[in-house]
Amino acid sequence: MSDVIGLVLPFFGLIFMGFVVARITRQPLEALGWMNTFIIYVALPALFFQLLAKTPIERLTEWSYIFGAVFSTYTVFSIMFVASVVLSRGEIAGSTIKGLAAAYGNIGYMGPGLALLAFGPEAAVPVALIFCFENIMHFVMAPLMMALSGGEKTPPLQLATGVAKKILLHPFIIATAVGVAAAAVEFRPPLPIERFLEYLSSAAAPCALFAMGVTLALRPLKRVPRELAPIAALKLIVHPLICYVVLSWVGNFSEIWVFSAVLLAGLPTATNVFVIAQQYGVWVERASASVLITTCLSVGTVTALLYAITTGMLPPDLFP
Repeated sequence: MSDVIGLVLPFFGLIFMGFVVARITRQPLEALGWMNTFIIYVALPALFFQLLAKTPIERLTEWSYIFGAVFSTYTVFSIMFVASVVLSRGEIAGSTIKGLAAAYGNIGYMGPGLALLAFGPEAAVPVALIFCFENIMHFVMAPLMMALSGGEKTPPLQLATGVAKKILLHPFIIATAVGVAAAAVEFRPPLPIERFLEYLSSAAAPCALFAMGVTLALRPLKRVPRELAPIAALKLIVHPLICYVVLSWVGNFSEIWVFSAVLLAGLPTATNVFVIAQQYGVWVERASASVLITTCLSVGTVTALLYAITTGMLPPDLFP
């Protein structure tokens, strides 16, 4: 157990430190803008590129693995979405945000840092693949469902162009594509550039986790949704369980790849769910509450999941 605590303490400690510092200094949320820009546009892309460029190209085309991870996420989304549509008698916009709250994990800020800390550099490839393909699906799903609900007034061509831009110009996805291309041609940057990338990469996880703590502190809990219990259960328990079963069923992957996907599936609701809710003016305060409360609960659930993995309670393959 001490090994697991040693893994999660620095990780959640950085989130807690950001939370406490934000409460003490009382800076506005807008003051976090440049740090978020550094994380999203510089540090995490450098990390993804550096690790992917060193990976043999054949390991970057595990389509059954990608399918298994994305299928698991959208199974959870569908469960929450359908249940909400039935109970709300056809309300699509709010049900979409609830579905995303149950399925869209914090795989950008929390995923790389925790997976690399727990499983080492080999976890970088599955984390990057899951991040890219799940985010492509999220970028498509949110505007599509809002258009179906009638809340999206953008013309179809303009909507499709906007979605394509979000996908093609996202810094993480660009960095992943460049990293895959570098791996394909076995390109290695000159030593000074390599050292510069290492320097940027080492800042990615600490800055992202600190910024997440600050964000949580500056978004006060105003309204707890009654749907929070099923959202938290789906996100923190059901999602990793489904991911584990599906990946064990569809392929014979290395244990680090399986456990990386399961760990990412067990992460709390992403702050992007709040951003999407705010963009469309739907379920905003309750989306914020979902992010805050699932993050707090994940201290226990993620610790328990890592304990099950590191002690061998969770075998690497359910169907050996």
